[in-house]
Amino acid sequence: MAVLGILFFEYVFAGIVDPQSAKEYIAGMILLGVAPCTAMVFVWSQLVRGDANYTLVQVSINDIIMVFAFAPIAAFLLGVTDVVVPWETLLLSVVLYVVIPLVAGYITRKILDGSSNHERINVFTAKVKPFSVIGLLATVVLLFGFQAQTIIDKPLVIALIAIPLIIQSYGIFVIAYAWAYLWKVPFNTAAPAALIGTSNFFEFAVAVAISLFGLNSGAALATVVGVLVEVPVMLSLVSFANRTRAHFV
Repeated sequence: MAVLGILFFEYVFAGIVDPQSAKEYIAGMILLGVAPCTAMVFVWSQLVRGDANYTLVQVSINDIIMVFAFAPIAAFLLGVTDVVVPWETLLLSVVLYVVIPLVAGYITRKILDGSSNHERINVFTAKVKPFSVIGLLATVVLLFGFQAQTIIDKPLVIALIAIPLIIQSYGIFVIAYAWAYLWKVPFNTAAPAALIGTSNFFEFAVAVAISLFGLNSGAALATVVGVLVEVPVMLSLVSFANRTRAHFV
């Protein structure tokens, strides 16, 4: 994502976008690319009837990556593109948006499942699920609401940001899916593996972009465009995977 961002906004689109805005757009795209998905992948995996256990393991690995590797990788890549960011803000973002929810979930499970009786957990998750969906939808609506004027006033900028994001998404999927095919990985693992590699933790990327650069920054706009692009792209990849199911073992 960093390479594509630099290629397009420092060279291909150099005469269209001013240098300062270009840096912010690149920063937002890097934050998207560095954040591996840990939530929506369950939806994508279910749509291709993927292996639920594999998906859970991969999401767990992504969580570990987020906790230990997000801040160093993001700081390094942003530094390469001459964007100076405070380490404290990056680390605080990881703690607030990844570590605390992870610990809270673990403690909640231990309290509710002390006797290994999943009934209490099932009841709890059934009650909480509507609020989590409302929270996610509210976040997306508010993000688009705050950026609505920019989206309306600068449709060309939105399209320019979307181009490298779309190329990155399809590119990662092709590499992972083709590799899984060559390794003769079963479809119910190959499809979610490719989709997990493609999908981004856009909620986290948006939160970090706002924390680092501000709500009305180009970085925040780039992450919002990531939200706009991700769902249709992922649904098209889900459709492609389902149509090619027969080619896998």
